[in-house]
Amino acid sequence: MALGRSVDVEEERRRPWLRYMAGLLVVVVLAVAAGVLAGAFWLKRSMRDALPQVDGQLRLKGLTGPVTVRRDAHGVPHIEASSVDDLLEAQGYVTAQDRLWQMDMARRMAAGEAAELLGSKLVAHDRMQRVLAFRQTAERLTAGLDQRDRRWLEDYARGVNQFIENNGDHLPAEFRLLMYKPKPWQPSDSMLVALSMVQMLDEHWPEKLEREQVTARLGPTLAADLYPTGSWRDHPPTQTEPDLTAPQQNVPDIPLDPSQTMLREGLPSAAPDTGGLQPGAPDTDLQQLRALTGVHDACRSCTPGSNEWAVSGAHTASGKAMLSNDMHLAHQMPDIWYESDLEAPGLHAAGVTVPGLPFIVAGHNEHIAWGFTSLYGDTQDIYVEKVNQQDQYLGQDGSWHPIEHESSTIHVRFGRDVTVDVARTAHGPIISALVPHEKRALALRWNAYDPASSGLPLYGLNTAGNWNEFHAALSTWWAPTLNVIYADDQGHIGYQAVGFIPNRPTGISGVPIADTQHEWQGFVPYDKLPSALDPANGLLATANARVTPDDYPYPLTLEWANPYRNERIWKWLSDKDKLTPQQMLTLQTDVYSEVDQEFAQRFAYAIDHAGKANSRLRQAADLMRTWNGVVGIDSAPAAIVAATKHALWPMLLQPKLGGDWALYEWAESQFAQEQIVMHEPAAWLPKQYASWDEFLAAAVSQGLNEEHAPADLSRWRYGYAHPVELEQPLFGLLPWFRGWTGIGVHPQSGDATTVKQAGRTFGPSQRFTIDWNDVDGATENMVVGQSEDPLSPWYRDQWPYWYNGTTFALPFSDAAVAKTATHTLRLTP
Repeated sequence: MALGRSVDVEEERRRPWLRYMAGLLVVVVLAVAAGVLAGAFWLKRSMRDALPQVDGQLRLKGLTGPVTVRRDAHGVPHIEASSVDDLLEAQGYVTAQDRLWQMDMARRMAAGEAAELLGSKLVAHDRMQRVLAFRQTAERLTAGLDQRDRRWLEDYARGVNQFIENNGDHLPAEFRLLMYKPKPWQPSDSMLVALSMVQMLDEHWPEKLEREQVTARLGPTLAADLYPTGSWRDHPPTQTEPDLTAPQQNVPDIPLDPSQTMLREGLPSAAPDTGGLQPGAPDTDLQQLRALTGVHDACRSCTPGSNEWAVSGAHTASGKAMLSNDMHLAHQMPDIWYESDLEAPGLHAAGVTVPGLPFIVAGHNEHIAWGFTSLYGDTQDIYVEKVNQQDQYLGQDGSWHPIEHESSTIHVRFGRDVTVDVARTAHGPIISALVPHEKRALALRWNAYDPASSGLPLYGLNTAGNWNEFHAALSTWWAPTLNVIYADDQGHIGYQAVGFIPNRPTGISGVPIADTQHEWQGFVPYDKLPSALDPANGLLATANARVTPDDYPYPLTLEWANPYRNERIWKWLSDKDKLTPQQMLTLQTDVYSEVDQEFAQRFAYAIDHAGKANSRLRQAADLMRTWNGVVGIDSAPAAIVAATKHALWPMLLQPKLGGDWALYEWAESQFAQEQIVMHEPAAWLPKQYASWDEFLAAAVSQGLNEEHAPADLSRWRYGYAHPVELEQPLFGLLPWFRGWTGIGVHPQSGDATTVKQAGRTFGPSQRFTIDWNDVDGATENMVVGQSEDPLSPWYRDQWPYWYNGTTFALPFSDAAVAKTATHTLRLTP
């Protein structure tokens, strides 16, 4: 024993580094743990330190009189000033109190200046924004404003800058975490924010490159099946109401309005032979471009859009007009919107604003209410320019002109600067650099680059008192292209399409243009855009589907949205009377899908008639054949249908397109899929299947396998397979902060075909309803809350309402605001 003990002692003497390393490891672990704890404590303290002052008194330079800011239980500021200038300065200050970091990132992302803070991963995004000349375009738009509108942007900027100046040591925690201070806000920064909304809603050029690639592989006949323009299910708001109670025929080749038929027939001529130029970029380039522009597979059928409707007093319980609007956008924390109530002499409006922009964007004033859905107007064309070795392009006049060049530098945090050459022709910037293997010189023409595009008509919208003033205010709205619904306190309801949409007498091209026949001829005249006032049926609604009547002469777009939400809204409203605001919320949260139920029946029939069907498929058929079409959280049939539809596209497209199948994306892709499945064209049936029944049964099986369906399909629950998830973009990267600064993952009802259009990170961004019988009862509910600070009581207090399909009032009258005010801040000169 003594000998053994002496050997152990000797070993320890020979290897003292073992004890040293073990001790050092303990010290390092403890130091790291202490550092992490200290960092977490510091970050939470920074959040608490950044909470804004909401009571008492503050001085703001530039004010001419006192301003009162009362906040209600949800932190919504009700701002009252003695002049519009003071009102907008206060709005800028108060919005910055709650959303300064969001505003700063919004302008950086739009201008292509994000890599300066977030590093090399944002270089590709910044390069795209520099090539698209966002900063230059914003400055041009700002310079083109009249004196009054520019002054108001300056008022707003002064308020933002007052907050930055007054709170230099108490800025939001994101600034401290990234160790930088925001630059002063400029009027052009507000234009950058506006341009980012235009880009989100009106960007079509990536789809035109993708469509070119797909069409080149498929040929025009099969490609036409994938790219429908409108459908037999459409209900334009300006068209005579059909009998929605009668059985509807499924007629795939019903003529659309003449202009759309012309577009479809004219497609091949829009892209003539390019003389040996590369017909399209490799699919990897275009897939990377898709990711860069924010399109991904999380919800391939989800497209930015919205629901809106107005009903006359003849259909309401109160006898007054009602209006509802819920705008569908990508979810984010903080919300894309910020609620406000603004009051000054001649102006009193409430609703949602865009942080970084003055005035109310959507909501109501004392006499009118309005809401938006995306029109999907095509405001962009790609031109294949002819260039020579002398860096010149062939102009429309037949002469050679020098390509203009401007150098732009992207500053990269922890990396080397990147220089971007921004080239342009008379059409617009050359975007070929965004598709690395593209050999052609592709120039983008966009209404945003047109000198006629200018102005910010939000003041006119906020102060309009009747239809004529409302209609006049929207006449200068250049982008984004939108459907605007209207209802007023006198009982009138209306609809107006807005936006500068190019007048293209030879039709819209869905692919790059290499001829001289598709030049713009100005814009579609405002008084020729679709419009309606007080229709005989007392109902108006849009949900991104086709709005042009059958005889409409001007082509507006090739890409309307799927018709199912719009169709459901019209049917639902037409079937009811004595409508109440609660019923409006019921419709906003409706998750019945007629087309999903139709698919369920077709899939069940296919399984019944397929040559081989195992017990798992037979159970799937039994569940689907008795389904009521409600895409509920606990629905097993809804999960089966969703999985099958998801599996269908690659099974249909891969045999013909190979890897390029993933390039297919279209706002009306669900309708395209419905038409192919229901009409079973022989050209689309994959060769390995003897019949469509066998193919569709195989698609059900494939979908179940890909989505890892349980052995007992009756236990499968749709909402858990298709949840909603929100994270704070910066704090979500930190392990100890990710959980409590986000919403987490929650089961969700609805899909891309239901009125409540839903995806994992996509859906209604707000819900608004007003009954003109009770203005103070008007409801406005966002997804999470007013504040971007996780320690604020208004960070996610609206989430339970949004998630559970309930809502709350946004007080408007002075008495209602006084009754609900929980904090009062006085701003003085």
